[in-house]
Amino acid sequence: MTKIKDEVTSLESKKTSRRKFFKAAAATGAVAAASLAMPNISVAQGTVTLKMQTAWGPADADPFFEMAKDYGTRVNQLSGGSLKLEVLAVNSVLKTAEIADGVSTGVVDAGHSVTAYWYGKSPSSSLFGTGPSYGFSSQELMGWIEYGGGRALYDKTLASAKLDVVGFFAMPMPAQPFGWFKKEVKSMADIKGLKYRTVGLATNVLQGIGMTVLQLPGGEIQPGMKTGLIDAAEFNNPSSDKNFGMQDVAKFYHLGSFHQSQEMFEITFNKKKFNSLSKQHQDILRIAAEAANSDNYWKMTKRYADDLVKLVKDSGVKVVVTPKDILAAQMKSWDKVVADFSAKDALFKEIIDSQKRYAKVVMSYLLMNQPDYTIGFRNTFGDPAKAIA
Repeated sequence: MTKIKDEVTSLESKKTSRRKFFKAAAATGAVAAASLAMPNISVAQGTVTLKMQTAWGPADADPFFEMAKDYGTRVNQLSGGSLKLEVLAVNSVLKTAEIADGVSTGVVDAGHSVTAYWYGKSPSSSLFGTGPSYGFSSQELMGWIEYGGGRALYDKTLASAKLDVVGFFAMPMPAQPFGWFKKEVKSMADIKGLKYRTVGLATNVLQGIGMTVLQLPGGEIQPGMKTGLIDAAEFNNPSSDKNFGMQDVAKFYHLGSFHQSQEMFEITFNKKKFNSLSKQHQDILRIAAEAANSDNYWKMTKRYADDLVKLVKDSGVKVVVTPKDILAAQMKSWDKVVADFSAKDALFKEIIDSQKRYAKVVMSYLLMNQPDYTIGFRNTFGDPAKAIA
């Protein structure tokens, strides 16, 4: 009996030893796996914080500021807390026109804006958001940036403007409305001489069809309409326009225009600061922009539509589809603007030629393949212009 008992004790001891060995091996393997999976993250290193100045605000009234915060949230989530983006409203540190230079010189680490806001440094900047449409929308323009050679040309444009930044794009915006008018515009004759607000190359285009154009910051548009500084204006979309109070100074809201038919946000980082980050953090900043790109578009398309209904039903706004003769005149004006700038600016011409090559191939497929969705809408709801009345 003693011999049997000793053998049992020996077997139990061996089992215990094996359990301890496998437990230790598992713990060692988990640590090694964690080290391989997250080589750049260390609790001891703390959190890297970046300050991002936006062109939008105030925080409680601007959907664009909300979208900037959404981007910041994604950065924080994807990094697991090792990278934090602190999102600041406009004028917190810099004015709108100062953001591009402020990011480049390191006054702030990052910016959330649009390329048209540094149009004065390089007219080519406007081609990354407020340029001509060759049949494409902002969705396809972003496709050109990422897969049609646009990114390399964007980097050349930054260099030509002496901006030391790294940039990403997000939120392919729906075409911007022609805007707010105190009287309904029925033909080209109704817009001649009107004092109108817009930005970027759109200033040249609309001047070319007889309008007098002023470039005003977003917050000055509604007061400018109220005092008579301008007769008509556009900003971007029904939600932002409603928050600005445009329905209080004009009642005719013209939808559809080629002056800014494909814009998106530009998210920039000081190049020196960006290059100092780990490869993982750099990837997170890029991937978060791609994620925000989709979510911003889905969220805001619904909000814009809901707010358009409110403008009609609660504020007595009359929605008008911009007359086709004005749209045709805009396209002819674009042709002249593009030709004029291309003749004197080699980079501008290089970008235009690249966009045309992309659009000719991609849009010939899309325009032939996709059905006229208006037919589907009319089949169920009738005239789109009357559906929200």
